[in-house]
Amino acid sequence: MKISVITACYNSGETLAATLDSVSSQTFAGLEHIVVDGGSTDNTLDIIRAHGKRVTKLLSGPDAGIYDALNKGIQAASGDLVGIMHSDDLYSDPSVLEKVAQFMATAGTDSCYGDLVYVERQDISKISRYWRSGSFNAERFRYGWMPPHPVFFLKREVYSKYGLYDLSFPLASDYELMLRMLYRHRVSCAYLPEVLVKMRCGGASGYGLANTPRMLFENYRAWRSNGLPVNPLTFALKPLRKLSQFVMPPAV
Repeated sequence: MKISVITACYNSGETLAATLDSVSSQTFAGLEHIVVDGGSTDNTLDIIRAHGKRVTKLLSGPDAGIYDALNKGIQAASGDLVGIMHSDDLYSDPSVLEKVAQFMATAGTDSCYGDLVYVERQDISKISRYWRSGSFNAERFRYGWMPPHPVFFLKREVYSKYGLYDLSFPLASDYELMLRMLYRHRVSCAYLPEVLVKMRCGGASGYGLANTPRMLFENYRAWRSNGLPVNPLTFALKPLRKLSQFVMPPAV
């Protein structure tokens, strides 16, 4: 199996070195790392040259935001499986991709996901939240559930069949894509119960309370655009599910 990891970045000099080192340290041999830079004006490109030891392809130029950049990366990918590594996140250990490849070979599914922890932006040793995803059941989407985007791996052929990120969802394109793949099209999926990614608080996905109404509206629109019946309970439960992330297990 070959795994393509896509990293989208723009003026990411503050955190990108650690992200690239995290990918470079992976023990998995069949890695293709594609970095899509939106035309950074800081030292991002210098950091990629210095730390991107396993960067296979670098695409640089203006884009229409993070989801457009991810689409470019997926279109350039040649791996059997595609994963996303944001420019301020890190893999939890050097064997993550090895574990994912072995798990996918055993599970025989077209996608998989795991758990992640939120860490303090300036001190990645401090865990503030734990996102325990739980076992897969597509019907859980109806009750506000979704897998964490940075630990979601999907076969490239499925993107070819059902499409890429929809740019009409600037805040929730990841949610719309997973809803489309896993709920609407019933793409097979399995849960790997391990922490795969450390996600820095306050990154690209940390839109905050001010954007919660917009995010929920995009979630609602995701159901409508996929021709799915809308359950108001879905959008009431979705933000409440985050409360469980503050309950830490005895050991992470």
